[in-house]
Amino acid sequence: MYVDESGDVGLVNSPTSHFALSGLIVHESRWRDFVTSLVSFRRTLRDVYGLPLRTELHASHLIKSPPMPGMNRHIRLAILRNFLDELAKMDFVSITNVVVCKTGKPLDYDVFSHAWQALFQRFENTLKSGNFPGSHRNDFGIVLTDATDGKKLQRMVRRMAVYNPVPNMARIGAGHRNLPLLRIIEDPYPKDSKDSFFIQACDTCAYFLLQKFSPNSFVRRAGAHHYLNRLQPVLNRRASYSNELGIVVL
Repeated sequence: MYVDESGDVGLVNSPTSHFALSGLIVHESRWRDFVTSLVSFRRTLRDVYGLPLRTELHASHLIKSPPMPGMNRHIRLAILRNFLDELAKMDFVSITNVVVCKTGKPLDYDVFSHAWQALFQRFENTLKSGNFPGSHRNDFGIVLTDATDGKKLQRMVRRMAVYNPVPNMARIGAGHRNLPLLRIIEDPYPKDSKDSFFIQACDTCAYFLLQKFSPNSFVRRAGAHHYLNRLQPVLNRRASYSNELGIVVL
């Protein structure tokens, strides 16, 4: 699972009202297909827009400033829209989304930990149940993230591998069960997004996940706050049944 985030985790004087995580899951048997598809897409961007393959597609930066002279904002938005459409065609990937609505949260609420724990738990469920393309049930998986907060994520996964209290379902009654992570192996591995098309794909997903809940003025005017819906064919809707896109909202 490749993961990136959008927004910040602060509760006081934060520039964002939400924090978003997108995790893109691909089975190792289809990893090479994933590489081929992303490289082919980047070559298309080069041929159509003149965008070099090595240009980092960082969604928020791309919207704010052109990667090359003369590229107007609507073209940059079109590139990101094309990226989402390309991912939506990859029937061998699955995307799990988590959003924290920070409004009304107590000051001691740990936005970062709650979001990542929810995502790790969904990845564990995915691996155990095989609820992603190919139904590779009972597989094991690793997590690759943008190079951020590595030590904190490492401690979190190691703790959850031993103690991971999950609230009981209503029909069982109050309390919780300890369901340690068994399918996620190794520590989360950080990668610099500029060197990874995969992390850049997650960044684009996370950006439009955040924009769905808290769009900036340009995205709203362009009608791009609905762009996350373009990913419907590859969204992990089993992550949450509270909405049609399966977004885990905390």
